[in-house]
Amino acid sequence: MTHPALAGAPVYLDYNATTPVDPEALEAALPYLTAHFGNPSSGHAYARAPRAALDHARRQVAELLGAEPAEVIFTGGGSEADALAVRGAALAVRAGDPGRRRVVTPATEHPAVLRSCDGLRAEGFIVTPLPVDGHGRVDPGDLRAAVREGDTALVSVAYGNSETGTIQPIAELAAVARQSGALFHTDAAQAVVKVAVDVAALGVDLLTVVGHKMYAPKGVGALYVRAGTPLRPVIPGGGQERGLRAGTENVAFAAALGQAAETARRELPGSAVRLAALRDLLQAELEARLPGRVRLNGHPDERLPAR
Repeated sequence: MTHPALAGAPVYLDYNATTPVDPEALEAALPYLTAHFGNPSSGHAYARAPRAALDHARRQVAELLGAEPAEVIFTGGGSEADALAVRGAALAVRAGDPGRRRVVTPATEHPAVLRSCDGLRAEGFIVTPLPVDGHGRVDPGDLRAAVREGDTALVSVAYGNSETGTIQPIAELAAVARQSGALFHTDAAQAVVKVAVDVAALGVDLLTVVGHKMYAPKGVGALYVRAGTPLRPVIPGGGQERGLRAGTENVAFAAALGQAAETARRELPGSAVRLAALRDLLQAELEARLPGRVRLNGHPDERLPAR
């Protein structure tokens, strides 16, 4: 897509860092910044429209992921969703089974995951780093060697890397984690809206969605939490979001995220093909114009289309 704000501006290629806000997402947010400003948790008439908007946005995000609406928790962004997944799951699993105090993750993860692991290490967890190959991919065999029956609480591996675009074999990795009795989290910030993401097919327990990577505003995200997955809140308080994320919900930004998810679901089949073609064209042109000076950093085939 070409965003109106970018018309006539220098070419912007850093969509892995952030995207502009889609006009449809902005339009979805505006009523909840103006007319429908009520607290969705209140018991009076001003809460009805915001509460309905939250429910609608939750359904939209769930439909994009192949999840149930009750499995979608809105957060204040991707880092918070990662922290809730990593810290919340590890602590909840250990509370139910004190022997499970190992977390396994590659060193190539986003800092939100790595710093959460650092915090768990300080609380007595063992953090085991996973190796990656020359393309940045995790071998399921290496994960099988790293997890130990009865002692691993959580495995966290990002779906697609923000620097290289390398896609991980998430379904295979999740199956390995499941065989060991561990939960599996994937940060899908870079994958959602670029490739089809189906949580049931992947077999994941937790999955992070980030608004500003998919044409919604900064400051909103979501965490898919498979029904029955043990999880502790990292922000305690008033019991919003099924008691997993306290704080009055940002209805306007949730509405924007929901609309961005709906737009992505509508456009994904064609856009993924088109964007992969554009990615390959850019690489071919660079290689032709800069012979011998261009090197692909990432997997040659298992990689994201740039959007």
